[in-house]
Parts: sequence; C-alpha cells; structure tokens
Amino acid sequence: MNPTWIEHRRLDDGEVVGWMEPVGDGFVAFDLLGRRRTDVVDWMVAEETLDSIGLAFLAEAYALRRDDGSWLRVRIAEVSTTGIRVKKDDWGDMSAPQVYYSVAFPVSEEQLRPLSREEAASIGPF
Repeated sequence: MNPTWIEHRRLDDGEVVGWMEPVGDGFVAFDLLGRRRTDVVDWMVAEETLDSIGLAFLAEAYALRRDDGSWLRVRIAEVSTTGIRVKKDDWGDMSAPQVYYSVAFPVSEEQLRPLSREEAASIGPF
C-alpha cells in the first residue's frame, strides 16, 4: 500500500471501504483490492465513490488467472494490504476440498477480474 494513501471508513459502521491518495489539488480513490476507482477528483467525490462501491463487490464471483494462464472461478475470502486470498468457488458444497490462492495487493484485473452477471450465471468451474 502506498504510504500516502488515506484510509476511508463508512460513516454508519466505521468499516474500511478504501483509500484516497492525494494528487495535486485532488484525490484518487482506490478500492479494497487496491484498484484505482477515480481520476483526480475532490475529497467529497472520492468519499462518495468509495461509499457507493462499499463492500458488496467482494461477494461477487471472480475469475483468477493462474500461473499457467488458465482461468479459475473463485470467491474472495480475505482482503488486506498484505495480500488477498481467494477460494475456488465450490457453490457451497460442504464436501468439496477448500482450495485457496494468494495474490499480491494491489491485484490487477489481468490477474483477478470480476465475472459479469451473465458469465457468473452461465459459467461453471473453469
């Protein structure tokens, strides 16, 4: 994490929802995956952007590019500035093996990308 980033918490529960980086006379908003979410904007726009993104995006289905270049459908299990852990999507099958992968923070969309609603509904395990 960039040491100049300013942590942003939701007002209602104090949960961290991202960071803002001072740039010139404005700020750039970054989400919990360390991804840039705005261009340079004023403080209020950066806060509103992070508040509107919230945490819900972390519960969505994602695709993880593995070292061999193949894609695997995953769910985000843990997020911190020291790393991100994702879990192979097992659709809640309690008997399925728990398979986790670690990726660096911040993570690029070339390595971990959200599945569109259409992909998530139609694609089984990669």
